Formats: sequence, C-alpha cells, structure tokens
Amino acid sequence: MRIKSEFILREVAGESILIPTGEAAKRLSGLIALNESARFLYEKLKTERTEEELVRAMLDEYDVDEAAAKADVKEFLELLRKHQMLA
Repeated sequence: MRIKSEFILREVAGESILIPTGEAAKRLSGLIALNESARFLYEKLKTERTEEELVRAMLDEYDVDEAAAKADVKEFLELLRKHQMLA
C-alpha cells in the first residue's frame, strides 16, 4: 500500500498539514494535521509498504514496544482507509 498522490504535505507554523487536491478535495473538506509519528508513517507511505514494514520502521525510529507500534500503525491505516487516502 502507499499514499495517493492527491495530497500535498506542507509545514504551516510548525505543524505538518496535509492538503487534499483533485478528487480528494471533493471528498474531504479542510486540512489534515499530522502529529510527529503520523508524519513519519505518511513519509514512509510515499512508496509501497506493508503494515509489517511500517511497524518495523516505528520500532526502529521510536522508543515503543511492538504492541504499541502495531496499534499506532493500525489506527493510522484505518484513518487513511476511511478517507480513501491509500492506493
């Protein structure tokens, strides 16, 4: 899976913001703010990744246990799927 190219990531006043464009702008109104770990995962999803690869990346980058990393990745992916953000 990977993130659709319909989103632009920008830094606005120190915040990571996703801006929907094209068809995504028709489905989503407004902007999406990302916290540090969500931005990390978003950046990883610019190329094709599996859920397991994302969990491993979280474990390598952050001081979290595997259960927490799996839960965070699952929650983030569910949000992306809900808003049709994955290709």
